[in-house]
Amino acid sequence: MSETNNDSFKTEMIAEIKRIQTELNELKEIKKNIVKKPARKSAAKKKVVKRKPARKSAAKKKVVKRKPARKSAAKKKVVKRKPARKTVKRKTTRRK
Repeated sequence: MSETNNDSFKTEMIAEIKRIQTELNELKEIKKNIVKKPARKSAAKKKVVKRKPARKSAAKKKVVKRKPARKSAAKKKVVKRKPARKTVKRKTTRRK
């Protein structure tokens, strides 16, 4: 009995699968026949107009620094000369 139930179940399932496949094929055909509306053309992008760059301001004038006044020459130190060595007079020893 179980074999007959299995056989009938298998045949029913196969029939159901075939029916679903035919429906799928019909849907595919319908989809092919549907014509899409042409897409709207997008508006052309507006060109962005670039601004003129601002005028460069005149370069700042460099401030010329004055040369500092010359320092007056420092007084030269007078280098004193060493005094000449004194010659030592030798005592003469008299022989007796």
